[in-house]
Amino acid sequence: MKHLRALPPRRFDQLLALLLAVPAEIEAFLVTDGGTSRLAAMALAGVMVGTLAFRRVAPLPALAVLFAAGIPMVNAIDEAESFATPFLLVLIWAYTVGSIPDLRAALRGLALIFVGIAGVSASFADPVIGDFIFPWGFATATWGAARTIQHRNRLAAELHEAAVRAEEEREGQAAQAVADERRRIAREMHDVVAHSVSVMVVQAGGARRILDRDPARAAEAAQLIERTGRSALLEMRRLLGVLGSGDEPAAMAPQPTLDELGALVERSRRAGLPVSLEVSGERRPLPAGAEAAIYRVVQEGLTNALKHAGSAPTSVVLRWEADALEVVVADRGRSGASAELPSGGHGIVGMRERVRVYGGSLEALPRPDGGFVVRARIPLAQADLVVA
Repeated sequence: MKHLRALPPRRFDQLLALLLAVPAEIEAFLVTDGGTSRLAAMALAGVMVGTLAFRRVAPLPALAVLFAAGIPMVNAIDEAESFATPFLLVLIWAYTVGSIPDLRAALRGLALIFVGIAGVSASFADPVIGDFIFPWGFATATWGAARTIQHRNRLAAELHEAAVRAEEEREGQAAQAVADERRRIAREMHDVVAHSVSVMVVQAGGARRILDRDPARAAEAAQLIERTGRSALLEMRRLLGVLGSGDEPAAMAPQPTLDELGALVERSRRAGLPVSLEVSGERRPLPAGAEAAIYRVVQEGLTNALKHAGSAPTSVVLRWEADALEVVVADRGRSGASAELPSGGHGIVGMRERVRVYGGSLEALPRPDGGFVVRARIPLAQADLVVA
């Protein structure tokens, strides 16, 4: 059976015609008395069975040839009702035309079968109503079964195609999620490295300047540099571990929260940046991703202040408004010192993307009276709709 299914459709039809030709010829030989009628019956039986070889190439013309040979077959055989091969051929052809995808073509094939059965049955010596009704009924039932099977096969093919598309879409979404997570981790690494290195550079410079006159403070600064470096290395190892995981599922990188803003400001203050933190309004729950975005905005703003504003006073203001959360990081550095930062700082671009995910906006621009300001605003209602 597996070998038959592996055959090309036309080769299968030719093999089917060849296999049925043997019993058809034997039956034609047995139901005739001999002479010319026997030769004619065997020739017509060969023509009728041979139409099966063309049932996929030209179904309707081949079906017409079947019944065109069937009418003289009735005249060549004395008892045509006992010749079973034509009835089997009619059932095969009913299934064949019922399997045609185009419904109109399938209906035309059924109509041709009805006409052909009527023509052959009318050629009997003493036709009765049963000679018409029973072949019509069996042909119609077979045609209907073929239509049902054809419809189920088409539906199964469509479902399989839809399943394949869904699987490809899931794989695409999974790949996109991995790519998005890797981009997020890359931004995390930028934030960690930029902030930690800025703190260490400022502390190292301060320690160098006071090493001779205040060794105790210089040692304290060295300890802060060491702790900051160790903390940055630890977080970078986590992030690089996520990026380097191959077959294992990637764990999410640790997400900072708003509760850690005080520690972030304190580290910047100990690094030599005079910074203040002001929080106003009633705090509301936020997705973890939104809190991380606000944290990174403050971190980026303080990092830029350490780089460009020197020891200029810097303020961090967190406002819980009725419909939004706003954070402002402003320094009073030299006028124009940070004017080129928005175009060159990849951190600003990353922060803008983070805030935009939660329906917010971010501004980073120099202040008219000197210094630089970073302002981010996240609508609370929009942030609640986003799953972090």
